[in-house]
Amino acid sequence: MAAGEGASGPERDLRWRPDTQLEEIAAQLQELSRVKDRMQGLLDAVLSISRELELSEVLHRIVTTAMELVGARYGALGVLHRSGRSLEQFITAGLSDEERARLAGIDFPRGRGVLGHLIHHPEPLRVENIAAHPSSVGFPPGHPRMGTLLGVAVSVRGKIYGDLYLSERHDGRPFDREDEAVIVSLAAAAGIAIENARLYGSVRDSAEHFQRLLLPTLSDLSPFQGAAVYRPAADPGRLGGDWYDAILLPDNVCAAVIGDVLGHDLLAAAAMAQTRNMLRALLYDRRTPPSGIFRQLDDTLDAITDLPITTACLARIEAQGTGYRVHWSSAGHVAPLVVHPDGRTEYLDAEPGLPLGVDPGQHRPDHVRVLPAGSTLVLFTDGLVEHPSHSIDYGLDRLAELAGARPGLPLEDLVRTLIDNHPGEGHDDMAVLAVRTPSPGAGPDRVG
Repeated sequence: MAAGEGASGPERDLRWRPDTQLEEIAAQLQELSRVKDRMQGLLDAVLSISRELELSEVLHRIVTTAMELVGARYGALGVLHRSGRSLEQFITAGLSDEERARLAGIDFPRGRGVLGHLIHHPEPLRVENIAAHPSSVGFPPGHPRMGTLLGVAVSVRGKIYGDLYLSERHDGRPFDREDEAVIVSLAAAAGIAIENARLYGSVRDSAEHFQRLLLPTLSDLSPFQGAAVYRPAADPGRLGGDWYDAILLPDNVCAAVIGDVLGHDLLAAAAMAQTRNMLRALLYDRRTPPSGIFRQLDDTLDAITDLPITTACLARIEAQGTGYRVHWSSAGHVAPLVVHPDGRTEYLDAEPGLPLGVDPGQHRPDHVRVLPAGSTLVLFTDGLVEHPSHSIDYGLDRLAELAGARPGLPLEDLVRTLIDNHPGEGHDDMAVLAVRTPSPGAGPDRVG
């Protein structure tokens, strides 16, 4: 018999125990690694959700992130109605195009059945067979087959905001306690992300509302036509310094101005309002050319306010012979765009002068250009054309193409089209002001 053959009892245990222990240690290390990876995945998921600021994006990201964490094929987030008794919104993920097509025309769940159970009993819920659950009421026609469910409530400031639902693990197994623990942790972070997104939206809406209150509603400019549009910066709380105004003066001249105060805070917004109001008073009081108005405005603001640097462009549009002329001056502002009735476009490029608030004593140039009847003068702020990935000339060319393709478009539609399709980055606030001279049939004698 070979050496070692027939070994038994304690002698054999001593020989095999090290191998067994090594296997156990390896299994434990593997489990620790798996847990570590899952915790890292949870941390990454929390960071991913927290980066989103738009509420709609946050809600969708919560669903898709939860699906990834537990390997679920389907996911949904039901947002509760204020009453807390039903769902008013249902965000889904995981459905194929074919599955969505089969559900076309079927309203989203309102909170009955197993989904309703979680609404009224917000403790975490794991179901291995949805059809066998006492609260089950079945699925609507065309709904994909779902057997398992993991449901967790999402709270915001201690109040149930909605419920997160997951169904069908890819590996075919039911959801377990570990899945539940991970999703409960995610739901806690989701509540914070939702609250942040709601605060973001509230701040953004308040800033936009405040900004719009400071901007005028254009008065009747007849026989000229006028329209303006403003869009705030994408970042919340960034009060813009963009402003505009257009008025018909007592001498039947249409005055149009647009400007941009440096900064994005309350000081910039207040300075914008001061500048616009003071400029309107000067326009009514004086018949001097635009350069003279700017000089007086610069002197006055320098004497009585601490005005941030401001760019602006002021134009007077008046009848001349059978057409019109525009008399303008620029304080460091981007050149205005003229759209001719036949769609030709040109920028009124000329010496821009210094911005307001730099040196009130400096000479300010004036410029004059004849405009045919039916022409449109477009004044805008640089946020409309500036983009870090291309030159400002590229943005100006794209804007001119956009405006020239629609020469006869009603002004309200034109300014909306320009701001909706602008070539700029969109992270700065934007303003567009357009004034159209009377058509040839109207006759300039109606103006002056």
